[in-house]
Amino acid sequence: MQASPAINRRRRERWFYISMSVAAVITVFAGFSRTYYLRPYFNTAPLMPLLHLHGIVFTSWLALFLTQTTLIAAHRTDIHRRLGILGGVIAALMVVIGPTTAVIRASQGATPVPGVSPLSFLVIPLGDMLVFAILVSAGFYYRRRPDVHKRLMMLATISILAAAIARLPFAIMQAGPPAFFGFTDVFVLACIIYDLITLKRVHRATALGALLIIASQPLRLMLGGTHAWLAFAGWLTHFAR
Repeated sequence: MQASPAINRRRRERWFYISMSVAAVITVFAGFSRTYYLRPYFNTAPLMPLLHLHGIVFTSWLALFLTQTTLIAAHRTDIHRRLGILGGVIAALMVVIGPTTAVIRASQGATPVPGVSPLSFLVIPLGDMLVFAILVSAGFYYRRRPDVHKRLMMLATISILAAAIARLPFAIMQAGPPAFFGFTDVFVLACIIYDLITLKRVHRATALGALLIIASQPLRLMLGGTHAWLAFAGWLTHFAR
């Protein structure tokens, strides 16, 4: 007996979100393996406590996101909803710890992109966290609209992948923002293609979320080199010294 179209659609949906979650986890692990997860094998220098806290909180978000997609696939929406409270707490911590870490690292002269000044580069992680905050806040707001909620949460997670992608050990990453933004957009494109295949259109949540992520990228690159941004970034990093 053949499964109904609705059952097939739900099955494809479950596997899509789980697959995307796993891909995000693998990307982050690969990107930060040398500098965080497997750091003892590559570098014995200790990390500052804030970086450990940053790693724990952001890893917790990815682990929870994978757990949440798995729970939905297993039809355990009751546990999914209860864990949603934890997700809100972790997201709030990320929005505080992420920018704080970025500012402190910029004040120390750290930048993962050769040839780009720390103050100019600061626009990228701060922009990532702003986009994440907008998408995740909207996702929680629409938590009673599963079709909107899941798409916004997926895109919120995608929006913070650029940092890990930039650290992947591939020569192309030496190209800087065009490379790691481009690979981030592959994840966004997957969400768009999924909608086109399953809905025959792009869901409004996907369209608006994708537009926010993609449009923010060139805007940040243009803003990062302006005198106004450099002055603002200098003012921010002054307090971290």
